[in-house]
Amino acid sequence: MFTFRNLASSLIALAAISTSIHPAQAQDAYPSKSIRVVVPFPAGGATDILTRGITEKLAMRLNQPVIVENKPGGGANIGAAFVAKSPADGYTMLMGSVGSHSIAQTYHKNPGYDFRKDLAPVSAAGTLGNAIFVAPDFPANNVADLVKLAKAKPGELTCGSSGTGGLIHLTCEMFKSQAGINVLHVPYKGTSLLIPDLLSGRVSITLDTIPPYLQLLKNGKVKVLAVTTKDRSPLLPDVPTIAESGYPGFDSLAVYGFFVPAGTPKPIIDKLNKEINAVLLDPELKSKLFELGIEIKGSTPEALQAVVDEQIKKWGNVIRQANIKPE
Repeated sequence: MFTFRNLASSLIALAAISTSIHPAQAQDAYPSKSIRVVVPFPAGGATDILTRGITEKLAMRLNQPVIVENKPGGGANIGAAFVAKSPADGYTMLMGSVGSHSIAQTYHKNPGYDFRKDLAPVSAAGTLGNAIFVAPDFPANNVADLVKLAKAKPGELTCGSSGTGGLIHLTCEMFKSQAGINVLHVPYKGTSLLIPDLLSGRVSITLDTIPPYLQLLKNGKVKVLAVTTKDRSPLLPDVPTIAESGYPGFDSLAVYGFFVPAGTPKPIIDKLNKEINAVLLDPELKSKLFELGIEIKGSTPEALQAVVDEQIKKWGNVIRQANIKPE
């Protein structure tokens, strides 16, 4: 016999079933709207170029717009903190600079986010190698010459960087420590301001990223003494590493990857990881970015997290040993 009590019981049961399947349905339908990818650096730089190259093809795979939004400033902390505080629904991602965000955890008392707790890794995206660049007439042609010169003139040579507390600065500090030399750090507000002083000899050396110097190398306007990565760079295959030049274990590499707010459902992270890694296998994209000095390669979320953990420990040690303080 039909009663209002039976009707009420049926409605309650239906509501329970609907509630239990709602999250799964939402994740199955993901993405149902546009996705925003925050780049914590200005437009036109290597990180921005890398992000736009990937997101253009990612949008086609996801059948939704993927919009790049630049939020520079604060040593990449402004953009990272913005994403860390965004809803954990998969619609806001960060193209993170692992080195910059790892350094911030020690260099800044309060960067506005905890890299390990507030952001979840999705996939690695690409890398940029660094190298020791000097003016053509600089009186050193290899790492041994450079170290000998620095030891003969303690405190007289200078190492230019794109800013205090950045990856270039800390790579210089790590080299100074391992080589046992005294070189003065000179910070600039970006590579574009550093390069003219390097070419003119006003600053002795820099351990900068490779892409801005490729054309200068071709034109004979700079010399390269060594690359900072553990393996030789495909961009400069004839240039030795610092590690093989007498400093085993030396390794500094700019790693970029996609991150989402902590708490983002695993099925969404898994889907993003799958599609991003598929894009990164695209031969046309690989070739296009390689010409600009960027090597692209994906990863699992776990592998990217391992890189984050290693970088936080590594650069934290460099900051403490060199007693580097925020400006």
